[in-house]
Amino acid sequence: MTKERKQEIMAKYARGTNDTGSPEVQIALLTERINHLTDHLRTHQKDHHSRRGLLMMVGKRRGLLDYLIKTDIERYRSIIADLGIRK
Repeated sequence: MTKERKQEIMAKYARGTNDTGSPEVQIALLTERINHLTDHLRTHQKDHHSRRGLLMMVGKRRGLLDYLIKTDIERYRSIIADLGIRK
């Protein structure tokens, strides 16, 4: 992911001006990396090291989504609808 793309994602999902750590921003960045790595693994099926990294990212995103569903259900619903994540 390029620096510019990361800045775009942070600007879109940030809750404030200097927000880089809110769950929405973290989930959006992880989703971008997961999508990129999924495309990579379609071409390189035997890349098990990257597959492990992908599974770890999916687990981290799931944890952030679980936190968000406990704290604010509306923010959770809006982020999964916006990113196209299925539950």
